[in-house]
Amino acid sequence: MARSDSADKFENSELSSTLPTADAMKFEVALAELEKIVQNMEGGLLPLEESIAAYRRGCELLNHCQQQLIDAERKIQVLENGILRDFDAASGESR
Repeated sequence: MARSDSADKFENSELSSTLPTADAMKFEVALAELEKIVQNMEGGLLPLEESIAAYRRGCELLNHCQQQLIDAERKIQVLENGILRDFDAASGESR
């Protein structure tokens, strides 16, 4: 069965070949890209093939961001001697 040009375009899309892997990105950069993907998908701006590629990229970015948040929480627990405390933004101290 012959492949269509759109399938070839999807596999060789610029989205997957030119973007850095999520693991190499800082949290803020990954989150900003994820937000842009969500806006484009919600706005219906992408054709089907690009929507699928964007969804995959979004999943990759989401997993990366979630892992970075988990890692940050673990670092805070270490700093607080294993006890995660609430943070009081007004005083800048943990309670």
